[in-house]
Amino acid sequence: MELTAKLIQVLPPQTGMGKNGEWKRQNIILETDGMYPKKVCVTIWGNKADESILKEGNLLNVSFDVESREYNSNWYTDLRAWKVELAGGNNVPASTGFSAADDPTPVDFGGGNEDDLPF
Repeated sequence: MELTAKLIQVLPPQTGMGKNGEWKRQNIILETDGMYPKKVCVTIWGNKADESILKEGNLLNVSFDVESREYNSNWYTDLRAWKVELAGGNNVPASTGFSAADDPTPVDFGGGNEDDLPF
């Protein structure tokens, strides 16, 4: 999946040791564009967090996978980023909504003679 949103907060990085060695993760908070903006927490694992683009206010394209897991009869969902880059190569906000090109031309089902039935 992919999301284009504004970076509003970079949380402190977390590290630890696991059975496969040391791990590192970075959580970021994004805010979507639109009439009803949503805040989304995305996790970046390993060395994929490029601090040069993780600046608050940057518009980012984030490619991620959604994963849920069960622990003690509770379900937890993660958004794991596998690619984070600046949207459009700069910090100029781009619309994430529909454009006029996405809107199909309406079909006229009225008009014509009322007796024109297809059967």
